[in-house]
Amino acid sequence: MFKNLNIWFVSSLLVSVGVLIPIITVFFSFFESTSNYYEILKNTFLLEYIFNSAVLLISVLILTFLIGTISAYLVSFYKFPFSDFFKWGLILSFAVPPYIYAYSLTAFFENYGTAFTILTNLFGEGEYNKAIPKFDGLFGAVLSLSFSLFAYVYILSRASFLYQSQNLIDLGRSLGFSKFKSLYTLILPAARPAIVAGLSLVAMETLAEFGAVDFFSINTLTTGIYNSWIAFDDLAFSNRLSFFLLLFIFALFIIENLSRKKAKYHFNSKGGFKQKEKINLSGKKSFFAFLFCSTIFFLSFLFPLSQMLYWTIKFPENLFDIDIISLTLNTIYLVILSSFVLILFSLVSNYGNRVSKNKILNILSTLSISGYAIPGVILAVAFITFIAWFDENIVKTMGFLSIKKVFIGSILGLVLVYFVRFYSLAFNGIKSGYEKINMSVDESSYLLGYSKKKTFMNIHIPFLRNSLLFVVILISLEIIRELPITLILRPFNFETFATTAYISASEDLLEAAAVPALFLILIATTFIMLTSKYILRENEK
Repeated sequence: MFKNLNIWFVSSLLVSVGVLIPIITVFFSFFESTSNYYEILKNTFLLEYIFNSAVLLISVLILTFLIGTISAYLVSFYKFPFSDFFKWGLILSFAVPPYIYAYSLTAFFENYGTAFTILTNLFGEGEYNKAIPKFDGLFGAVLSLSFSLFAYVYILSRASFLYQSQNLIDLGRSLGFSKFKSLYTLILPAARPAIVAGLSLVAMETLAEFGAVDFFSINTLTTGIYNSWIAFDDLAFSNRLSFFLLLFIFALFIIENLSRKKAKYHFNSKGGFKQKEKINLSGKKSFFAFLFCSTIFFLSFLFPLSQMLYWTIKFPENLFDIDIISLTLNTIYLVILSSFVLILFSLVSNYGNRVSKNKILNILSTLSISGYAIPGVILAVAFITFIAWFDENIVKTMGFLSIKKVFIGSILGLVLVYFVRFYSLAFNGIKSGYEKINMSVDESSYLLGYSKKKTFMNIHIPFLRNSLLFVVILISLEIIRELPITLILRPFNFETFATTAYISASEDLLEAAAVPALFLILIATTFIMLTSKYILRENEK
């Protein structure tokens, strides 16, 4: 294990172990004793938490699969009006977090809401509230999550469809398959790994979601974890619920692995890869393809954006009720600080793995990137649990002052949990860049007298520039949208656009929530447009 011991190996090992601490804490905390409240909940609402989480998860997975794969199939295989726009425009749904979509849905369809106002202006006074549907409860949460998250499936499915050989399509034609039969017999099976990867991300985000389900007053495991910490100050109980949520996540991974045990997802063709030819649609087919994509684009992006813009214009005084400059600076501050920490340690960890070639280190690095699969609320509670234990059993035992205030309710603690949560994005993003650097480059550098440090600084960093930029954009987007971690660990009177919107909405002040929500969407849209252009450029090379 220690034959390649060096500063890079040690640094990489420490990073991996540090990231794993909150994750391991969740598992060990399950065996701790809890308060009487847990026993009461277990006999009352625990099954409801589990049932609601399961129904929400299954419903969102079905809807995102349908929206994501159909839209990806249309823009990948066919040409129709505005198809070139939709291929990146559909990604903009990422700019709208589920909780903001939930606010928009309620504001539009509630009694005397935006829909009522529109109908009144068009047709005069009337009893329109009776006819306007109400999208709330579990159904509202399913819609909010689905239209916010389907882009995970869309992006990965589209990337897979893009690289499917024309030979595969020609095979279907030679067998006399219709387009529909070719789709479910050949095309979808070939894209299954990408689709499943997208659905896995949707599943993790759904189980992690707090803002939307809390807004619709749905009792899920995530809201139970948050409330047990905030309302009852019971860390042991929070960790017990966290364990149940983790079981959900691991069960999904096991089911998926078992389901594809004997499956094959590649097709051999003697003719090699042949670039796919897009089919020009016309008539009704062209119209329906355009109608489907434009409807999804409107519902997932334009609808919430328009609703937040409408409230902002209608109640301009709300612009002066919040400190936009302060919120912007706080958000930028978190983005810059967290990105720097994540990039720095992910670079060190990747290079440590590269030069050490140690199996144990590789295993630890693989385990450490599982933080993204764990909901933010769990990581926040696990972090508080570990700091409390370390403070009580180590720091105070040694006669030192308490460290709780240093890590809990501070920017430092917030950044550390961001680090654990988003480490996989940074690590894997940089790793993909490193895979393009042949080891012969390193060997040549050493032969020229370059040290490992000089090779890292002068050769690797410049080569990884595009990968680093991409990682920064992804991390920035996640931090801008992140809600539960920021809610739990932020310092007193330290707010972001996300927390400000949530606080206003939780007090049933949707008009006030519109301003921070609008700014959040606009900032996120900027990052997504940069990201989408990068993704499309890379995919179409």
